[in-house]
Amino acid sequence: MTPHRLALLVTAGLLLGLLTLGLGLQRGRWKVVRWLHHALFFAVCVGVGLSAGLGWRSGGWALLPALGALLLMPRTRPGRADHWQGALAAAALFALGLWGAW
Repeated sequence: MTPHRLALLVTAGLLLGLLTLGLGLQRGRWKVVRWLHHALFFAVCVGVGLSAGLGWRSGGWALLPALGALLLMPRTRPGRADHWQGALAAAALFALGLWGAW
C-alpha cells in the first residue's frame, strides 16, 4: 500500500470518528469529550492536507475542496444547522476527493 493511500484510509477513519462524535455532541450526549472532537478535527485537517500532498500526482488535488470546507467549519456555531450541514458537506467532498485520489 502506498503512503498516500494509507494516509487516505487513516484520514477516512478519523473523519468517521469525528462525525460520530459530532453527532453525539449535537444530540446533547458526551459533552465531556468536546475537546476530543476538536482534536479529531485538527487531525482530520492535517490528514486531508497530508493525503493531498502525498498523492498530488495521482489526483490528491481532488481533496482540496474538502480541505477548504473543513477550514470553513470554525466560522459556524456548534449546535446550529449550518455546523452539521457544513460537516456533512465536507464529508461528501472528502468522499469525492477520496475517489479521485485513490
